[in-house]
Amino acid sequence: MTSETVFEVRQAAKAFAAVQALRGVDLQIRRGECIGLVGHNGAGKSTLMNVLSGTLKPDRGELLLAGRAPQSEWDVRAAQGLGVRSVYQELSLCANLSLAENMRIAQPQFKGWNWRQKTGAQLTATLDRIFPGHGLRADQVVGELPIGKRQMVEIARAFTPGLLPLELMILDEPTSSLDSQAAAQLLAYIREFVAQGKSCILISHKLREIFTVTDRIVVMRDGQVVESVATGQTSRDRVVAAMGQDEQSGGVAAKATGNAGPATAQRVVQVAASGPAPVGMTAAAGEIIGLAGLAGHGQTALLLRLQAASGGRAEPGVSVAAATSFVAGDRQTDGVFALWSIARNMSVGWLPQLRRHRLIDLKQERAQAQHWRSRLGLVTPDLELPILSLSGGNQQKVLFARALGSSAPIILMDDPMRGVDVGTKHDVYALIAEEASQGRTFIWYTTEFDELFHCDRVYVFNMGAVVGELTRAELSEERVLNMSFQETAA
Repeated sequence: MTSETVFEVRQAAKAFAAVQALRGVDLQIRRGECIGLVGHNGAGKSTLMNVLSGTLKPDRGELLLAGRAPQSEWDVRAAQGLGVRSVYQELSLCANLSLAENMRIAQPQFKGWNWRQKTGAQLTATLDRIFPGHGLRADQVVGELPIGKRQMVEIARAFTPGLLPLELMILDEPTSSLDSQAAAQLLAYIREFVAQGKSCILISHKLREIFTVTDRIVVMRDGQVVESVATGQTSRDRVVAAMGQDEQSGGVAAKATGNAGPATAQRVVQVAASGPAPVGMTAAAGEIIGLAGLAGHGQTALLLRLQAASGGRAEPGVSVAAATSFVAGDRQTDGVFALWSIARNMSVGWLPQLRRHRLIDLKQERAQAQHWRSRLGLVTPDLELPILSLSGGNQQKVLFARALGSSAPIILMDDPMRGVDVGTKHDVYALIAEEASQGRTFIWYTTEFDELFHCDRVYVFNMGAVVGELTRAELSEERVLNMSFQETAA
C-alpha cells in the first residue's frame, strides 16, 4: 500500500430536514488501500458514500482529487469519469431485464445486432473471476433470481471494465445476501483488486469481514468520523466501543433456557421429507430453528411454504398449527411499503390487535410504535416520516417491530439481519431468546454462520432439500459446509 492520497473529503455536511446525516466529515482514501467503514445504523456511512459517488450533493464541504483543485461540480457522471463506482445496499438492477440487458445499461458503448452476446460475455467473464462456479447465465431474467444471485450480478457489473476508468470501488454491505462461500470469494477478490493499486471502501456490519480484508478501519458515529486506525493496530472491542455500542462478551450468546424444549413442547410446524434426502423438519413451541446451507438452496422457499400453509393454503406434507409473521431480508421487494410512514409500516402487522369497535385505535397504534422505536433503538426524529427516510438498517428494524409486535406465535425470518448494526443485532438476539422462552417459535434462515449458535437445532439444505439436522452442541462450520456440498442419493 502506498501513502498517496487519491481522493479526499473535507468537512462534508449533509442534512435531510431535521436529520443531520453528516457533521463535517473528513476522509482520505489512499491508493492500494481497502478501508473498512463501520458504525451503527444512521451513523452517516451510506450518506458519505453517496456524496463521494456523486448521488448526493453536500450542503457544504469539498472533494479533492490527487493533483487537482477542489471539485466544484460533482455528480454521478463526474465521479464515474474519474473512476468511482458503487454497489449500494439496495440493489439497482432492473428486475424485468436479463443479465445481459442490465449490463448494457452500465456499458452503453455496445451496439449492433449482437450487443446482447457481447455484454453477456463481458459480465460472465467478471462473474467467473469473482464468483467461480456461480451458475448464472446472461439470458436469465433478474427478477427470477434469488437475492443472493442478484447481489452477485450487481457486484460483477460494477467491477466489469468498460470505457471509464475504475480507481475506487465503494461496496455498501456487499455480502449481506451472499452465502459464506460467495462472501469469501468476494473478499479474496477485493484483496486482488487493491493489490493492483486500486482503492476500495467496504461498509459492513460483519466485523469479521472488516478485520479479514481491510487495511484501515474508519468508525463513524452520529454523522462524524470518530476514529481512523490501521486494522492491525486495533481490536474488535475497541471498534465496537468507538461505535458507541456494547457487545456481549464472546460475540455469541446462547439462547436463554426455560421453555419446555422439543421433547415435551407442542409441535407447531412439521414438514415431511421430500426428494432424495430422507430428512424432514419439525419445530416445537418455544424452539429457535435455524436453516443453513448455501444461499438459494430452498431455505426461503420453505419459509414461503410455511407462510402459505398458515394462511390456509396448505400443501401435502406441510403442517403449521398457528399464525405466522414474516421478517423479509429483501426489504425493498418483500418488506417495506415505500409510500407509508414509519409508524404505519410497523402497525400493519398489528391491525387485529389495534381494532376497537371495527375501527383502529390510533392512540394505541402510536403508543405501540413508540414502544418499539425505543426497544429497537430506531434512529428517527419522527415516526410519521416516510419509511424511505430511514437508513437500510433502520428500515430492517421496522420489519422486526412489525413481526415481533404482532400476536403471531410463529415468526419466520428470511436472513433478516441485512445491514443491521452489531449492537442492534445483539438486542434482537436477546429479544428472540426472551420471546422463545415464553413459547414463541422462530424459524430463522441466516447466511451468517455465527447466528446459528442462537438456535436450538439447525437444518442444512442442499439442492432444495433438507440433508441434515444438527443440535447446537453438534454445530460447526465444517459440518455445515460438508452437508451443503454432499451429493444426495439418487
